[in-house]
This record gives sequence, C-alpha cells and structure tokens, in this order.
Amino acid sequence: MEAFLHNTTLAILVMAVALLVDTVWGEPPAGWHPVVWIGHFLGWAGTWVAPAAQQITPRMDVRAFARGALAWLAGAVVVAGLAWGAAALLARLPVWAHVLCLGLILKPLMAWRMLREEVMAVEQALSDSLHAGRKRLGWLCSRDVHILDATQVRETAIETLAENLNDSVIAPLFWFAVAGLPGATLYRFANTADAMWGYPGNRAGRSWTWAGKWAARADDVLSWVPARLTAVLLVLVAGRLWLPGLRSEAVRTPSPNGGWPMGAMALLLGVRLGKPDVYMLYCAGRNVLPEDTEHACHLSKRAVGLGLFVCGVLAGMAHA
Repeated sequence: MEAFLHNTTLAILVMAVALLVDTVWGEPPAGWHPVVWIGHFLGWAGTWVAPAAQQITPRMDVRAFARGALAWLAGAVVVAGLAWGAAALLARLPVWAHVLCLGLILKPLMAWRMLREEVMAVEQALSDSLHAGRKRLGWLCSRDVHILDATQVRETAIETLAENLNDSVIAPLFWFAVAGLPGATLYRFANTADAMWGYPGNRAGRSWTWAGKWAARADDVLSWVPARLTAVLLVLVAGRLWLPGLRSEAVRTPSPNGGWPMGAMALLLGVRLGKPDVYMLYCAGRNVLPEDTEHACHLSKRAVGLGLFVCGVLAGMAHA
C-alpha cells in the first residue's frame, strides 16, 4: 500500500506539472518541440517508405508495407530509448527536481490548451462569417472544409475536440501512467506517424495505401484503451454512470477508436455529429448550436481533471 500511494502521488504531481505548464505557457517553440522533431523524422523517412504513385505494383505494395513497418519500428526504438535514458537520469535527482523536470518533459507530449483554444477559435470565426469559420477549421483538421455549411463546421470542430481529447491528452497521460515517459513518448510517436502516414491513398505523388498501414494499425492498438477511457471520463464528469447506446454509436465511424469519445460527446450534448457521406452519430439528436462548443469544452476540461487522478491511480497500480 505504501508503494502504491507513493507512486500514485508521484505520477499525479508529474502530470499536474505538465498540465500546469500547458495551461500557463502552452506549446514550446517549434525548435524545442519533440513532436516537431518526430515529424521531421517521419517526413524524411516517408520519402523512402512510400513509393511513387505511378510505380505501384503488388510487389511494390509488399515492399512499401515492409519499409513502413521497419521505419516505424526504428523510430519507435529511438524515441522510446531516448525517453528511457532521460527518465533514468532524472530518477537520480531529488524528488522535487525529479517531479518538476519530468513534468516539463512530459508537457510537449500532450496539448490540451492548444486544442481547446483552436476549437473555440473556430466558433469565434463562425460568428464573423462562414468563410472565416471554414478557414479556421482548416487549421484544425484535414477535411475539405470548403463544402461544409455552418452547422457542419461546428460539428467538425466538436468532433475534433472529442477525438483529440483522447489523442492529445488522455492517451499520453494513460501511457505515461502505464509505462512512464517511454510509454508517453512512444504513443506520441505512433499517433504522429498515423497522422502523417496512416491515411490511405496518394499524397504528394506517393502512395500510402500500404506504406502507412503498419502505422495506422499500431495507433489503433495503442489508442484502444485510452479512447474508451476518454468516453467513460466524459460520461462520469457529466454525472452519469453510463450512456445507453454509446457502443452502437461508437461503431458507426471507420476508426475503431474515434467513435467512442465522439459518440459520448454527441449523446451528452444531445446533438448530431457527423462527417458528410461517411457517418452520422446520434441521428436522433438536434443540430449543434454555438453554445454547444463551449459546453463541449467544459465537459472536456472536467474530463482532463478526472483523467489526471484516474491515470495517477493506474500508475500506482502499475508500478506498485
């Protein structure tokens, strides 16, 4: 019990430092941001991983998949190894310095303030004009925003908030709790690789259908538990124990994970959320309204706070 309490307290303090730094200062400069470094590696490796679109043959597909897997594994070993080394060095410091430094290193692996501000910026831009709202949403997601009406722009912003509540906050905290700094770093690497490599099709003259398949599946695996935890956290902070119909809503999306936090958000707000011609969540709900964006941010903020303590308990259990 003593070890459990010690590890729980230590993990909560480290994560609290990371969230406090995030709240006060936001993201570090790009030159100091480890996710930016990961992106540079993935961009460089991607020119070797993905074949030119005009060269695609069955044999090239196999080769592209193998290269994608090898490059992903090589990058994962490097980032996890560096994180393990940093954590080992910090463990030699006095407890207060260990907590402070580990929290500072954990911070860039999660981004709650930026997510919340960007979602609210879309709502603010929509109040000016549909064109401004579409343009601001384009900074936040990869959809073709030019075909979206005002309701769909607002839906997409709330969906992005819900999905990235997992990807950018809860999942890094979960993996930090389970596997320390290497776990959080590995998750951030996997999530960034999925964003850059995981979407099938041709981009910039290269085919990613098979080249990014390993990255996509790896992210699915690592996000499986955190995505469902995120949905549960949203339900709990809304004062509910469970949401009837959540499971059926969650499976409507192509992603095996994104539908859980998005479905929970749709049901809790009582609104329809969807991607045109792809899926619709909670069809019986009403259209989203401007106040729903703020409500969604409020629920997400409370879920982050509860997630901090839940992940602290998980850390105590994992390392006791």
